[in-house]
Amino acid sequence: MLVELRRITVDEYHRMGELGILNPDERVELIDGQIFNKPMKGTPHSAAVGRTDNLLRNRLSGRVLVRLQDPVRLNDYSEPEPDIAVVVPNPSFYEDHHPTLEEIYLIIEVADSSLNRDTEFQAVVYGRSGISDYWVLDVTNRQLHVFREPSLEGYRQIMVLSDEDSISPLAFPEIVLAVGDMLRSQ
Repeated sequence: MLVELRRITVDEYHRMGELGILNPDERVELIDGQIFNKPMKGTPHSAAVGRTDNLLRNRLSGRVLVRLQDPVRLNDYSEPEPDIAVVVPNPSFYEDHHPTLEEIYLIIEVADSSLNRDTEFQAVVYGRSGISDYWVLDVTNRQLHVFREPSLEGYRQIMVLSDEDSISPLAFPEIVLAVGDMLRSQ
């Protein structure tokens, strides 16, 4: 027997919040029409988000807007809240909408306990949606997983860089970032 899942749209998700069905303090996000709990953030996670945010703001100053743990709208059924979203600058700071696919340069998730979720489940969601540059910073193993060339199955190109490697965002090839600068000093 085939069971059909009824997916929730982004508009319905927002309405659930307005009606109090979802508590404003709940750590949830809408992905592919389903509401998921977000993993807890440990201190290494928070520190890596802060370091990476600082690095991106310094290197891309005035060229991008860096959003931390704020929603992005991928389609009518997905509005995840990535740890870092590097987006097109907007004069209203996206007061009237969350950044959409066309406005997103780079998505970064920081993983301490969520590596499998971020490199498997989230990578498929972001790839299917067409996010061209998706990174997962693994603070435990001191690696950066880089996903590029999105497809319906996820990503065609996956690289794993060490803390000694460097990378450039696809949208800004002239900017070189050291992976180690996003991680705690050894």
